[in-house]
Amino acid sequence: MSHPLDSLVFINIPDSHDLSGFIAGFDSSIPLPVQLSAPGEKFDPANLSKEMILAGILTVFAWDQENAHLDYYRSLMQAAAPNIREELTEAAILKIRNGDFEMAEEIFRSLRGLDPDDVTTVLNLALLMDERADSMRRSGLEEEADAFDAEAFAHYRQAMAAEPPMPEAFFNAGYFFLKQKNFRKARQALEAFLQTETDKSDRTAERKERAKAIIEEISSRDLDDDLFKSAYDFITIGQEEKGLEAVREFLEHHPKVWNGWFLLGWALRRLERWQDARAAFEQAIELAKNDEAGMETGFVDICNELAICLMELGELDKSRACLISALEQESENTKIIANLGMVALRKGNHEEADGFFRTVLEIDPRDQLAREMLARDR
Repeated sequence: MSHPLDSLVFINIPDSHDLSGFIAGFDSSIPLPVQLSAPGEKFDPANLSKEMILAGILTVFAWDQENAHLDYYRSLMQAAAPNIREELTEAAILKIRNGDFEMAEEIFRSLRGLDPDDVTTVLNLALLMDERADSMRRSGLEEEADAFDAEAFAHYRQAMAAEPPMPEAFFNAGYFFLKQKNFRKARQALEAFLQTETDKSDRTAERKERAKAIIEEISSRDLDDDLFKSAYDFITIGQEEKGLEAVREFLEHHPKVWNGWFLLGWALRRLERWQDARAAFEQAIELAKNDEAGMETGFVDICNELAICLMELGELDKSRACLISALEQESENTKIIANLGMVALRKGNHEEADGFFRTVLEIDPRDQLAREMLARDR
């Protein structure tokens, strides 16, 4: 597989060349990167354009951070395209909306190369990696999701260390840590957001209320308790029995916390103890129903896990009903739609199952499970 740098050639152009005029501070002794349309393409000097040079410089910014001439290339780019940061940021956001994560990543990496101290770009990279992790996890690609999570964490950490502080970084990192079930770090990040955010807009006021509500929920339920975090970590790394010990001890002190019952069910489900897991998830749903925040943050995940247990226990109608309830909350959740396809298969309804899997691919063309199921032997 070729690398983006493989499609570059470096050339020296003389002072007399027509293109030297657009370059402020031009130095003919420094080679310029030229972007070709494909690796191995033969370079024709007669076709050289300003755009090819600028595109080549952006590729160097993205993928060659050790290049000896970075400062020179930065000065060229800033002189030739003073609005490049705003234009490329808008382009990257559009790519993300269209699902072209790889191109968005390359654009943000180019912006980092242009200005390594730009914290906004660091945060944008964190948000992108965060979203890519979610996409991979929805597709059942757990290892790839974990890798993107690690990259997101590294970028969030860098953004949160910025001076002066960047409230936006703390707010988004807080939600990232919530998904990681790292409630202690989530609370710390959201508290830092509240301490550093001075904006008075309605949007910020709404964010502050959300942050306060999450902090209150974490505190009131002791979700930042070491036992809860230990249980989650043990289960994540495949040590479910140790996770069970920790979460059961947590539940002895907090029997009304739905998150604990969810964690218990998750460990039992991974151990294929379907009936025990079912009971835990049913308890989690009952507790979440009496908790507005629980219905917002946990209902879909609980329903999905419960549906898996019911499917394995042969209670297909109940499994389907669970998934439909979840789908009513999140109509484009590919994990839920794919599991509806699996239930249909268990019932022998192959056409219905294929319809669900095709819907998954319409939402996320990269979903590996849906592709495999549509390619299955009939």
